[in-house]
Amino acid sequence: MLKICLLFLCLVSVSLGHGMSEAEKQIIVEGGNLHYIYVGAVHMLWGYDHLLFVLGIIFFLQSFKNIVKYITTFTIGHSITLIYATFNSIEINYYLIDAIIALSVCLIGIINLGTFRKFINFTTSRMLGLIFILGLIHGLGLSTRLQQLPLDPNQLFLNIISFNVGIELGQIIALAVMLVFINIIRKSKNFNLFSLVVNSFIVIAGVYFFIVQLSEYKFSISQNNNFKDEIIIVIKAKGEKEYKVWQIPDENLIYSWETSPKTNLFFDFHGEPASSINGYFESFKETTSSKDSGSRVSTFIGTHGWYWKNNSNNDVVLTLKLDGEYRRMDKK
Repeated sequence: MLKICLLFLCLVSVSLGHGMSEAEKQIIVEGGNLHYIYVGAVHMLWGYDHLLFVLGIIFFLQSFKNIVKYITTFTIGHSITLIYATFNSIEINYYLIDAIIALSVCLIGIINLGTFRKFINFTTSRMLGLIFILGLIHGLGLSTRLQQLPLDPNQLFLNIISFNVGIELGQIIALAVMLVFINIIRKSKNFNLFSLVVNSFIVIAGVYFFIVQLSEYKFSISQNNNFKDEIIIVIKAKGEKEYKVWQIPDENLIYSWETSPKTNLFFDFHGEPASSINGYFESFKETTSSKDSGSRVSTFIGTHGWYWKNNSNNDVVLTLKLDGEYRRMDKK
C-alpha cells in the first residue's frame, strides 16, 4: 500500500499544477461552448485535489439524501466563485490557491480520522458550512484555470457556464465510480482498516501537495521579482508585433509577459536559426492567451522571440519580462 501511495504521488507530481494544456487550449480555439463542457469535464477528472476532497466528503455517507446534500453544498460553493471570479477577471496566483486547496484536502482527511473529535463536535450544519466555505476556495482554483483559456468577450458568460457544466459532469462521473467502490469495500470486514489507510493517504497527499505548491509559489514570486529586462510593447487594434533576442546554443531564456487591459492575443513563440534559408523558423509554442511564462534553452545560433496578433478592437499594452542569457536586438 505504501508503494502504491508513493507511486501515485510521483505520478501526479509530473502534472501537479493540472493547468490547461496546449491541447485543451487548441480545442477551445477550434470549437465553441460544447468544447468548454468537454474541457471542464476532463479537467475535473484529472483534478486530483478536487477528487480527493470529494472522496473525503462522501467517504462515510451512506444515504442518497446526505450525499446529494453534501455534494450540492460543495457544488454551489465552487460555482459561485468560479463564475464571479472569472466574469470579473479576478486573478490569483494559481500556485498559492492550489496550496490552500491542498490544505482543504488535508483538513477533510483529518476530520474523517476523528482527530478533532475531542475539540469540535462536527454536526451536520457545521460540516455543511465548512464544505461550503472550502467549496468557495476550490472555485477560485477552477477560475484560475478557466482564465488560462481563450475566453470570448462576446460570449463570456456562456463560456463560463459551459465550463462549469463540464466540471459538474466530470464530478458526477467520478462520484459514481467512488460510490460503487466504497460500497463494495464497506461490506468487507476490513472496512475500518481501509478507512484508516484511505483517509491517512488523503492527509499525506494534502500535505505533500501543499509543500510542492507552496515551493512553486515562492519560486514564481522570486522569478517575477528578478527579471533583468522589462520591455513595454504597444500593439494596435487589429495589429501585430514581433520581439526577438539573439542566442547561441545552451543559453537559457526565462520570460513572462501579459497584456493590459487583459486581452487574448494569438502568439507564436519561435526561433529562426542564423543558417536558415527561405524564411525557415521553428515554432516552440503557438496558442491564444492574455499572458504566458516559461523558459527555453537554445539549441542553435539565431533569433528567438514572439509574434503577437491583436484581433481585438482596442490597443493593447504588453509587458514582456526577460532574464537569462541573451542579447537584445533592440539595443546596440
